[in-house]
Amino acid sequence: MKKNISKILLLLVSLLIILGMGLVLTASSTYSQLKFDSVYHLFNSHLVRVLMAFFALIIFAKIPYTFYKKHTKKIISVVVFLLLFTFIVATRVKGASRWLNFYLFSVQPSEIAKIALLMHLSYMIEKKEDLIKDFKKGYVFLLFWILLVSALVLIQPNVSTSIIIIVLSFTLLYVGGARFKHIISTIGILVIVGGAVIMIFPHSRERVLSFFNALLNGTDINIQVTQAKIGLGSGGWLGVGLGKSGQADLFLPEAYGDFIFSVLGEQLGFIGSFFVLSIYMMIFLIGIYIAKNAVDDFGQLLAFGLAFNIVISAFINASVVIGLLPTTGITLPFISYGGTSITFMCASIGIILNISKHSIRKNLIRKKELY
Repeated sequence: MKKNISKILLLLVSLLIILGMGLVLTASSTYSQLKFDSVYHLFNSHLVRVLMAFFALIIFAKIPYTFYKKHTKKIISVVVFLLLFTFIVATRVKGASRWLNFYLFSVQPSEIAKIALLMHLSYMIEKKEDLIKDFKKGYVFLLFWILLVSALVLIQPNVSTSIIIIVLSFTLLYVGGARFKHIISTIGILVIVGGAVIMIFPHSRERVLSFFNALLNGTDINIQVTQAKIGLGSGGWLGVGLGKSGQADLFLPEAYGDFIFSVLGEQLGFIGSFFVLSIYMMIFLIGIYIAKNAVDDFGQLLAFGLAFNIVISAFINASVVIGLLPTTGITLPFISYGGTSITFMCASIGIILNISKHSIRKNLIRKKELY
């Protein structure tokens, strides 16, 4: 089972990516034809990014995860610089400065920040051990990095990613042994402060107010959510079939991106959507299994954190599409159109695979020594 677990993980991720390619082709064809005079323009772009993502997976699967333990402070420092640099020089898109453009490609540093912070927190938790239970001697040092990174992402503004970073970080602290009362009190303060900050930015304020207005009046949040629900509803139990999508014909704005779960539901129906969400849960459970068998605390925490990032992103995206959460910019992992997200999600899988490989090798060595 231990030897096959990595193959199962790789198979599940590959299934999601292949499905995503088909959905992106369907969801982007009409828009691509109208804007770029080519049905395959956005699909070709996505295909290149998928190849880059697979390359990242292979590279990160070969890098010993212990390498990150030695260099987490350097990695997180570089990421902090990138976040600052992004805020200063990045071109604003829809009121936000989130991307660094390098002519041929663009990078969203906040996606890198999630992985880098998980690495650094995992290292610090392992290093401080029981001191993490002490607020002044352990907990506050980890809190500093969480607040710094989440604040730099928040001011872009990228409220949704900032919230995910906070959820990931405090979940990791709890798993790592931090006191529950410290975590709850900190989150309470952050909710108050964060809520005030969210209302400052027009972009996030509009989304939150639209969400609560919809809840109070029983209406939909915005046109995207309205059309997304229509798409999901029209899919029924079994869907209308792969490649057959009415929402892709410009009824659902940017159907190939953050709202691709609606196209998925329309084509594969409730059963298909449930199956895809189940795959995300299986990836998370495999991540927990690999974390449990890791040979050190750093590997355990890092594998758990990376797997949790994947599953929470998937369920937040699905919740937004069906109107349970305000609209965010969180993509559906391995499926949505996009470069930075799919690349670093695949990099995360590569790191988890390396942790698994390392633990299997160590366990084999121990068995040989016993005999």
